[in-house]
Amino acid sequence: MTSPDLDLDLLKAFLAVAEHRSFTRAAAMLNRTQSAVSVQIRRLEERLDLRLFHRTRSGVALSAAGRELLAYAKRLLELNAEAVDALRKREAIIRLGVMDDYGTIVVPSLLAQFAKIHPEIRVEIETGLTATMPARLGEAYDLVIAMHPEGHGEGELLRREQAVWAAAASYSAGAPHDTLTVALYPPGCLFRQWATEALDAAARPWRLAFVSRTLAAVEAIAAQGLAITVVKAGTLPPRLRVLSERDGLPPLPAADIRLHRASNLSRPAALLANHLQRAISESNAI
Repeated sequence: MTSPDLDLDLLKAFLAVAEHRSFTRAAAMLNRTQSAVSVQIRRLEERLDLRLFHRTRSGVALSAAGRELLAYAKRLLELNAEAVDALRKREAIIRLGVMDDYGTIVVPSLLAQFAKIHPEIRVEIETGLTATMPARLGEAYDLVIAMHPEGHGEGELLRREQAVWAAAASYSAGAPHDTLTVALYPPGCLFRQWATEALDAAARPWRLAFVSRTLAAVEAIAAQGLAITVVKAGTLPPRLRVLSERDGLPPLPAADIRLHRASNLSRPAALLANHLQRAISESNAI
């Protein structure tokens, strides 16, 4: 003969009655009717073929079998809660979208700090153009760190970055009428838009010689002296130097770096968002 299974829902009802010594108070605590709780206790007693409670003048009291079951019921319910909590933590996955340079230079060390504090939380990071990422919050991303024109954009302002021209140390921009060779990012990137608009406004001849979505590829071309590019002053690659108006280059705008959160943000994602917000907002974040 097989042993009967103990239903956790029935054990919750049993524990509530045992702790409150009353079907009425147990029902109120469980947000159920008294009759529903009575049915659950009767089902548990039938399943075990044991009497678990005795009625008294002041309410109900545990039988000998009920007292013995009480310790097991507490342990089973505690173990169930522990298992659910552990599995939820194990499956906590946060989807983060971020610009390529921040995803390469700024964010990795911050994620390492976060992982030491919350090893049970997994972070999936996607780098690339962030212009369209905030619109996909909740669907593809939980958090997005995006670049916006200065003074524009939603989300929380993390810091302000100055866009600068950059090139190899040996690079010379030449005379104002010389054609500049430029390495930039695909259409949709603010830096590409700002660079071309600034050069056109300054009537400086230029040609686009290299296009890539990644900072590393653009940096490699610029570092070989093959082209100039645009980067954030705060993430200037060490192999490059800043070019200015003294080099015959027009000034560029500043950008706001903003943190966007999904409206239905989970607790793990909120923990990461707060961590990134504090760290990047600090002057020593980079």
